[in-house]
Amino acid sequence: MAKFDFQVTEYAIDGARFAVVASRFNAAISNALLEGAVTTLAEHGVPEDHVTVVQVPGAFEIPITAKRLAASGRYEAIIALGAVVRGETPHFDYVAGECAGGVRRVALAEDVPVIFGVLTTDTEEQARARAGGSEGNKGREAALAGLEMVTLLRRLED
Repeated sequence: MAKFDFQVTEYAIDGARFAVVASRFNAAISNALLEGAVTTLAEHGVPEDHVTVVQVPGAFEIPITAKRLAASGRYEAIIALGAVVRGETPHFDYVAGECAGGVRRVALAEDVPVIFGVLTTDTEEQARARAGGSEGNKGREAALAGLEMVTLLRRLED
């Protein structure tokens, strides 16, 4: 039986193009996630002109935008960023669930990794902690996942 080492320790991303879809809602948090993602891609050698950033009104609009970007064939990975903070109504459940499910469906339908970097937190404080605060920057983590998935899928094609 052939064994494939799925541990990616070096990124093979030459020529790869990335799209980042970021929600404008909860802008301070989303912008921090976006900065973390874009900076991380640059630190790993992705040229600025190989990264397309598209901002959308809210997390609910992320899946359709990701689908359009994935269907274009221009991108090897899409990174979805935003923050949905629980409030006093069930709105959170609908938005967070539909965003997550939509992102998953796009990735499978278009055969392009769509990294889910949308925070779903109970409080704004928790979101801030994950957008460059004490819990790190989940935008950075999403970018690293995108780099890894491009590398992994390229290796699987060989």
